[in-house]
Amino acid sequence: MEQATGTVIGLIAGYYDVQTPKGVERTRARGVFRKKKEKPTVGDRVEIQIDDQGMSYLVKILPRKNRIGRPAVANVSHVLLVISAVEPDFSVALLDRFLTFFAWQKVKVSIYLSKTDLVDTAKLTEIKEILAYYQKIGYAVFTDPSKMKLETQLGAGEIWTLAGQSGAGKSTLLNKLKRDANQATGEISQSLNRGRHTTRKVELFKLGAGFLADTPGFSAIDLTPIKLTETADYFVEFKQLSAGCKFRSCQHINEPKCAVKEQLAENKILPSRYEDYLAIREEISEGRLPEYLK
Repeated sequence: MEQATGTVIGLIAGYYDVQTPKGVERTRARGVFRKKKEKPTVGDRVEIQIDDQGMSYLVKILPRKNRIGRPAVANVSHVLLVISAVEPDFSVALLDRFLTFFAWQKVKVSIYLSKTDLVDTAKLTEIKEILAYYQKIGYAVFTDPSKMKLETQLGAGEIWTLAGQSGAGKSTLLNKLKRDANQATGEISQSLNRGRHTTRKVELFKLGAGFLADTPGFSAIDLTPIKLTETADYFVEFKQLSAGCKFRSCQHINEPKCAVKEQLAENKILPSRYEDYLAIREEISEGRLPEYLK
């Protein structure tokens, strides 16, 4: 009996496609997973067995470093966050929600602004000025897929995943980055200013030495499991500045000699960024999603 280790790249009608050094093996999961109430996920590193009749079975899930989203992707090393300039409209609040969520999940993020050709010059300039702040605090920002050079950035076996609001253009971007992906794209609902889910499943596409995942869009991100006192840690510039606060546990609200509030007063922190921090704290404190996301 032959054994191999690989990465689950797709789920199809109860079968798991596993990328191994020798190619893709279509496998069945052993019954032991049902007994343990475990389920393999796209992105999982797994062990498979191939019996003497050539049948392949998934027999073990190796330890995960994370599991993100619904449907989920496991072992994500980097998120390529797609934010649209228009249709749906650019939203700083949504951008900050995503960045907070992925910081909480300890996953690096790069930002891609889509649909720049559909917005007028004045509005695009305004959006780019806002995104320049995010670039200043450490996030890579792209508007041109050709300048990403993802194939050279993906390390061996690394998994990058696309994320973003429905209709933001994730599948369109994937088709540009991976021309044989052939992902369906959809139109925007004008009444709701949101896109239809064109991606119905999670699938990994081989890109360079690693993988790129397309996922169904997020209609809402639940931040309520985050601890209120840790929220500031997921705003990267707040965390860096907190060393200069008088109080070690400073929450950057009403405390004296707060380095974050001082920088805010000097316009060195984007006002909307701080407002979103307060809104997210309120959401966590109340334990429910804001009305506009329900």
